[in-house]
Amino acid sequence: TALKGSFNIPGIVTGIVVCALIAVIIYGGLKRIVTVTEKFVPFMAAFYIIGALIIIIVNFRHIGDAFGEIFSGGGIMGYGISRAMRFGVARGVFSNEAGLGSSVMVHSSSDAKEPVTQGMWGIFQVFFDTIVICTLTALVILTTGANLQSGLEGVNITIYAFESVLGKWGSYIVSIGIVMFAFSTILGWSVYGSRAAEYIGGKKLTAVYKIIFLAMTFIGAVSSIQLVWDLSDTFNGLMALPNLIGLLLLSGTVFKITKNYEQRVIGGKKIKPMLSFYDREK
Repeated sequence: TALKGSFNIPGIVTGIVVCALIAVIIYGGLKRIVTVTEKFVPFMAAFYIIGALIIIIVNFRHIGDAFGEIFSGGGIMGYGISRAMRFGVARGVFSNEAGLGSSVMVHSSSDAKEPVTQGMWGIFQVFFDTIVICTLTALVILTTGANLQSGLEGVNITIYAFESVLGKWGSYIVSIGIVMFAFSTILGWSVYGSRAAEYIGGKKLTAVYKIIFLAMTFIGAVSSIQLVWDLSDTFNGLMALPNLIGLLLLSGTVFKITKNYEQRVIGGKKIKPMLSFYDREK
């Protein structure tokens, strides 16, 4: 079913190339992964944002209608609301990982001396990805009327919207952005899985995990997109459940640490640091 009864040659070639690149990077450890992603992720974001802003400026007369459609579309019928929540939450989680508890594995590797400081970067990450990037995409689609075109689904709607103003360059912007986003996401998840495998079974299990990870990457490249989305939504939900329970249990501690930080750093009070580098230092 996944291969639709035939060999997906472009998918197989893509899978082999991607797996080879990922293998070279992930076997170099976290430092190599960070070195690679920090080079092209800012470029990826800037590239996409500039293109989106150009399209929105060209279609500025439709911005008011776009926001009206955002707030009114699907808001009357219960089914519309349920569909919006189901796919909105699923794609939002897939986009920014909020609530999954995965990105904390990377944040914990930073050299920040205060957990609140690093936590703020985590909040900014979700804000920038969801509020800025996703809102720009929505406005691009709605101001160009791409959502009204029949026969278009998924990323093809965004490509159509960019092409309607920027021509072929528009499709290049979206395509390059997707490739960079997907590649950096795969590298990030390799770190998460490696850390989890190491915690469970040590270095030996980490080596086994990397082999399985590369195999699954190849399978994803030759499988149907619907199968990939369904598996992603399912496993993301399974990850979110225990993490959200943990967040509720730790919420009191988070509030105390944040209050302590605000009193010390913002308020200038001389009180003992709580769960920070300076607390351990003393």
